[in-house]
Amino acid sequence: MKILQLCKKFPYPLKDGESIAVTYLSKALHELGCEITLLCMNTTKHYTDVQTLPQHFNHYKEIHASDLDNSIKPLDAFKNLFSKDSYHVSRFVSEDYEKKLTTLLQENEFDIIQLETLYLAPYVDTIRNYSDAIITMRAHNVEHEIWERIKNNTRLLPKKWYISYLTKKLKRFEIENLNTYDYLIAVTDKDLSTFKKLGYKNGAIASPIGIDISAYKGEEVSHECQSMCFIGSLDWMPNLEGVDWFLQNVWEKAKQENKQLEFHIAGRNTPNSIRSLKDNMLKVHGEVPSAINFIKSHPIMLVPLFSGSGMRVKILEGLALGRIVITTSLGLEGIDAKHKQEVLIADTPQEFLDAISFCQSYPRKVKEMSARAMVFVEKYYNNHHNAHNLKSLYTNLLKKYKTSPSVIK
Repeated sequence: MKILQLCKKFPYPLKDGESIAVTYLSKALHELGCEITLLCMNTTKHYTDVQTLPQHFNHYKEIHASDLDNSIKPLDAFKNLFSKDSYHVSRFVSEDYEKKLTTLLQENEFDIIQLETLYLAPYVDTIRNYSDAIITMRAHNVEHEIWERIKNNTRLLPKKWYISYLTKKLKRFEIENLNTYDYLIAVTDKDLSTFKKLGYKNGAIASPIGIDISAYKGEEVSHECQSMCFIGSLDWMPNLEGVDWFLQNVWEKAKQENKQLEFHIAGRNTPNSIRSLKDNMLKVHGEVPSAINFIKSHPIMLVPLFSGSGMRVKILEGLALGRIVITTSLGLEGIDAKHKQEVLIADTPQEFLDAISFCQSYPRKVKEMSARAMVFVEKYYNNHHNAHNLKSLYTNLLKKYKTSPSVIK
């Protein structure tokens, strides 16, 4: 089976959920015998030197990258106010990328063309013009839902108005393009239900993000929970929003209750507002060499998320490493872990304080929860299991498609 995978960013290094989701699935499909070609944008925001990729990043038959300056430009953002186009999406429209895509389609025959996220939708017409492959959309999120939640959590009125305006255009684009794909792969049942309510009518499945279990050598939490961590890209607004909320509403009280408690923050593009904080018990690391080593160094992992959609891969990583993950109900969407079984759920400042206190007061229960967390991820979020199911789906789609192209609709 020949698959062309289209991405809006280079899926390496594995420092964010999207890169992990893309890489682990494509790697598992390769190990199942699929031939996968990658065409990605290599953006200024997440630039990767393709010449320095490690030897183990070898699961693609070919890698093609198109450089793209997708930085936010004030003049372009202002002009977009008078356009119907979504500014979120237009920053990923590239003539060079389209040319490279056209060349690939003219020189190769693919069975499946898998679009990773909504931001590849502008290229569907090009694919239709040059290929008869089945087009699948792997929707990592309901994109406009993220921004609707950010808008609802924004208090400053001018900023709230601007986010609302951008969100409406993004939502319109997402709905208008829903039925241009042959098949939709949502990462949660909730997202799939949302897409159908928005008007999606073609074939679809919910297929959760999986991780490569062999890359995570977890261990039970067996020492005092005096160290907490957060890790995530802090140029992604939901992450920054969550960290700011925790610092403003929980952190000072948590320190008062436990003078030995440390909070470690790591993430790409950490803003000065966090870097400049003066606090002996707050350690700001910036971008760390190894997310896995960072997470393993701290028994408690915080994911205070109040916006977003889809699945939080960092939670899966934390659970796989045996950490005690404290997250919100929204943060846990798409992950079927249970409160005080594999995770701790907290939605208010007091609930976060109670969860932190629980970790310090009940070491035996914490150790048992840590062990259950590792088993849980291996059982339900193994990338090889998910890739096997997806390959079987693709095989059946191709059989039906050969008989009647319209049948997969």
